[in-house]
Amino acid sequence: MINTDLFDRAVKFAIDAHAGTPRKGKGYPFILHPMEAVCIVAALTDDPELLAAAILHDTVEDTDVTIEQIRKQFGERVAHLVQNESCPLPKGAPWHDRKQAQVDQLAHAPRDSKIVAMGDKLSNLRTIAADYRQIGDTLWQRFKAPNGKEDVAWYYRQLAEALSDLAGTAPYEEYLHLLDITFGPAEKSR
Repeated sequence: MINTDLFDRAVKFAIDAHAGTPRKGKGYPFILHPMEAVCIVAALTDDPELLAAAILHDTVEDTDVTIEQIRKQFGERVAHLVQNESCPLPKGAPWHDRKQAQVDQLAHAPRDSKIVAMGDKLSNLRTIAADYRQIGDTLWQRFKAPNGKEDVAWYYRQLAEALSDLAGTAPYEEYLHLLDITFGPAEKSR
């Protein structure tokens, strides 16, 4: 039987950290996003530290929680995995620079970090795809991307390349499918 103590503590920590926070543009509790991310990660691994990192992945970026608190509560590996999910540039940096830094960091990250990132990015892309089907192009106004849909498509396609170590897995294939139905098929290079 798998020991769920670490994961159970991480779930409680994440719920407390995100308490009262709605999901941007949705209105439902933010914690539903990390919960979906952890379900995606669980399709790829049963490693309790990866599952803990998946539920905690937005605590440092989106709450007052520090990486030191994550390290103290959950250990070095979980803290490293959570840190790999955080943008290395400050929030005030230009949108494109922040997204490129995230892609570059992820492209050079170990497979474990890519698994955690897949949970986050696929959950986000599921939401984007569903919202796009419902509200169309007004969706792009939610993003701080200067060129709207074009920039968001660029970012999610770059993430697909950075996460290509996971090719052949069900989450990665779903990610590619959602890219195509949301942004259209990728252009083939000549």
